[in-house]
Amino acid sequence: MNKNTKAKIESGLLTTLIMALLFLLLWYVYIDAPREQEEEGIEVAFGDSEDGGGAEPEAVPMPAVPVTQAPPPTPQAPSDNDLMVQDDEESLALAKQREEEKKKRAEQEELIRKQREEQARLEAEQRAEEQRLAEERARKAAEEQEKRDKAQALGGLFGNNQQGAQGSGSTQGASQQGSDNPVGKGTVGGNSWSLTGRNIKALPKPSTQFNQEGKVVVNIQVNSSGKVISATVGEGTTVSDYQTKQVALEAARKAEFSPSENKIQVGTITYTFKLN
Repeated sequence: MNKNTKAKIESGLLTTLIMALLFLLLWYVYIDAPREQEEEGIEVAFGDSEDGGGAEPEAVPMPAVPVTQAPPPTPQAPSDNDLMVQDDEESLALAKQREEEKKKRAEQEELIRKQREEQARLEAEQRAEEQRLAEERARKAAEEQEKRDKAQALGGLFGNNQQGAQGSGSTQGASQQGSDNPVGKGTVGGNSWSLTGRNIKALPKPSTQFNQEGKVVVNIQVNSSGKVISATVGEGTTVSDYQTKQVALEAARKAEFSPSENKIQVGTITYTFKLN
């Protein structure tokens, strides 16, 4: 066998093998290819059939319709209206809370105001009571002093001048004749004083920085050593300025008088203020 013959046989076998493979491939493709279903209808008999004598035709099964399940509802994002409603509710809640807090603060402030007014009223009543008691004590002391003065005067008329009594004797007469500060009353630097049976030793002047005009009458109580132990604004005062009255009271408390056997005596100091 020559080479040509052998080559032709090999090529024929190869061609046959290739064709067989192509056939098998086409066969499998044909079998797996989907086929369209023919429409099924209802058979109608026109009378030429042996079974067309009015017999009820057989029921033709209907193709099953696949049931599709509805997809779950998609959650919706909040709309602008929902956000506005939510904002309004929060704003109303905050406004209500602020209103309640404001109401509570107002109630607390009102309570504090009433407490302060009540405290101020009690303090004013206490000051008024102290003033009344001081005036009452001063009045009683003045009455007692007046009684003593009358008793001393009567004793002097009848020549019964008791030891230590002050009357119209030599001491008072000498003081009235040669002293710049006579016994019982006097004037120092434009300010006057009055205290029965005493001489003035020091009468400080009040400050005039508030530039007022008028007079301040100060009721005083003096102990046996000549110190002022009480000072209050009395009748006859024409200055209404509070600070001017206070400086007058401070000056009066620093005044000094001559000592006396009397434990407490009452008198007055009158300060005269002029405009600068």
